[in-house]
Amino acid sequence: MTKIASIEPILARVGIRNQLLVKVTTESGIVGWGESGLSAREESVAATIRHFSEFLIGQDSRNISRIWQETYRSQYFEGGRVLTAAMSAIDIALYDILGKRLEVPVYQLLGGKQRDVIPTFGCCTGNSIEELVDNVRTLVKDGWTSVRINSSGFETGQIFDPRTAMVIAAEELKQIRKEFGPQLCLGIDLHHRLSVAETASFCNMMPSGTVDYIEEPIRDESPEAYASLRTLTQIPFAIGEEFSSKWQAAPFLERGLTQYMRVDICNIGGFTEAMKLAGWSEAHYVDMMPHNPLGPVCTAATVHFSAAVPNFSWLETRQSSVEQLGFHDPEIFPKQVQMDGAVYIVPDGPGLGVEVNEEIIRKQTPLHVEPPHLRRPDGSVTNW
Repeated sequence: MTKIASIEPILARVGIRNQLLVKVTTESGIVGWGESGLSAREESVAATIRHFSEFLIGQDSRNISRIWQETYRSQYFEGGRVLTAAMSAIDIALYDILGKRLEVPVYQLLGGKQRDVIPTFGCCTGNSIEELVDNVRTLVKDGWTSVRINSSGFETGQIFDPRTAMVIAAEELKQIRKEFGPQLCLGIDLHHRLSVAETASFCNMMPSGTVDYIEEPIRDESPEAYASLRTLTQIPFAIGEEFSSKWQAAPFLERGLTQYMRVDICNIGGFTEAMKLAGWSEAHYVDMMPHNPLGPVCTAATVHFSAAVPNFSWLETRQSSVEQLGFHDPEIFPKQVQMDGAVYIVPDGPGLGVEVNEEIIRKQTPLHVEPPHLRRPDGSVTNW
């Protein structure tokens, strides 16, 4: 009775974004939940999940690693974010099922707990330096010792002027560091909108010690570009939320091009691939700093992963008092991982520890979402 009976993608609007969940059910009636991380392209992932279900239904749900290999290797064109986002959701759901079957939390399936609570970094932005600093002040008051900002200079509508954005962001970071001192771990998400030269100039705008890391300054297609950038600044990099395999991450680890690994368990290939990447990162003294921008299923999976790996720094959270995003609606998710101040409490129940109110979530009509198509002042297209 361990065979997979059904695999169903469920796309719904939760809070201010869509969530693509996957419901996997065994012949004995055990339900496992997974989540995909490829935001704004969910329909393509849902189609892939339906395709995978054609050969996964009837297979033993316990053969998680083998299923990962078959979904990865059963087509000529290997990998890619659409495929691995679908694989991630299925893999997470299968771990949820196995934990429920054995009546143990998922982290026990990964080797047990390394820690009892999961430290997080709080995220915030603001429409002005004053508002941003005030939001950081709130996070610090609420117990956060690690904060990542999204600069108001990078939130400029459809037109993105790199120089203007860099100047604003540098002033914001200097002001935050001045008020909160060296004790606060301070990072910034550049959302891969800059070039190598622009990033180097941005880093030079700030005194040494202003910022503890910069996240995703440029796109990840070229490790050589990151190698060049690495020679131009001493500020640590946090890279990896775009990675869809250990192979994609490999040159960044082998060549020392990132100091924090921003793995996304809902994109990399679920627990199966994330644990391999964690081991590879540990060998290079790189700590995991997981990407966690989605809902309770993603959060729960990432908390279990974060509990099990030895090399860990902070987990991203979008549940602080300065972000009212609605991703973790308690009516839709009556049971979910809980926070205590700035940390997640590692759940001890079977599986992931998440329940979904299907009656409600199936009524949440998804919206068609198209990310901003940013242009520079001269009219040319640039990265969002």
